[in-house]
Amino acid sequence: MKHKKVYIANRITDKIILTFFLTFLLIFSSGPASADQKMIGVIMTGSIPYYKDIHRSFTESLAAEGLGPGNAEIVLQSPTPEPMSWTNAARKLVAIGSDVIISYGAPATITAMGETSDIPIVFAGVFDPQALGITGKNATGISSKVPVASLIKNFKSIVNFSTLGVVVNDAEKDTLLQAGEVKKLEAAYRFRSVRFNIRRATDTPKIANVDALFLTTGCAAMHCVNNIIGLARKAKIPAAATIGGGETSGVILTIAADPREQGREAARMAAQVIKGAKPSSLPVEQPKKIEMIINLKEATAMGLKIPFELLTSATKVIK
Repeated sequence: MKHKKVYIANRITDKIILTFFLTFLLIFSSGPASADQKMIGVIMTGSIPYYKDIHRSFTESLAAEGLGPGNAEIVLQSPTPEPMSWTNAARKLVAIGSDVIISYGAPATITAMGETSDIPIVFAGVFDPQALGITGKNATGISSKVPVASLIKNFKSIVNFSTLGVVVNDAEKDTLLQAGEVKKLEAAYRFRSVRFNIRRATDTPKIANVDALFLTTGCAAMHCVNNIIGLARKAKIPAAATIGGGETSGVILTIAADPREQGREAARMAAQVIKGAKPSSLPVEQPKKIEMIINLKEATAMGLKIPFELLTSATKVIK
């Protein structure tokens, strides 16, 4: 019996040694070929169509910059839209020694900046970075700011609302910034705004007693956009947004920065940073391509008429 126990112990020891040896080979088998490979960390919040479009453009453009598979590894983190999840995602990318961190949206960017002052950060899809204080020696990127006044003016030509619900998340500073801009437009366009703090899908029933709805660039709202639009549709509340991705769900009017340009510019800047440029030497870019998407099918179903001049100036019409 004693010999049998010794035999089993030896077998276990042999397996441990073999496992260690195989792990050693796995780690070091690539040798010098991967020594110069760059590690690019990406924070892409939740299942948000707009960020997915940015990321698709980013990866394609990065490969065109000579940083494709083989010489660059992209480590993707997809946190849920809440502070601790953003923090954990940023900390993981710092811990693995990312050469650069790419962040989509204001919350991910602000969190990443709070976790590191050494690793360069390149952002995209951030509404008004300057107003949000997203500046520093280790951060640059492209703004996704669009004129809120233009959205309100065009939306008002479709729906003559007197009460406008504004979807925000008090944990996302960019949403509060846009809500503040809406507030300043009340007198000029004769309406009253009401804020709805949406942090998760279960908060959507808060949306009620308004004539129309404005979705800011909130990650939490876009993460559950189908829930929000589903509720709005039942109550016949038309919606507009300053972020893309909700138009296929039923957002009637979208005015947003082109996600393809956002991803392309982020890739260009990331490549420059990896090649030695300091983020502080790369000025924050302003969006040059703005999309106006009209969901004519949804508007018609709600009995709304889209002005002809608005249809003709749209970059995309969903029929």
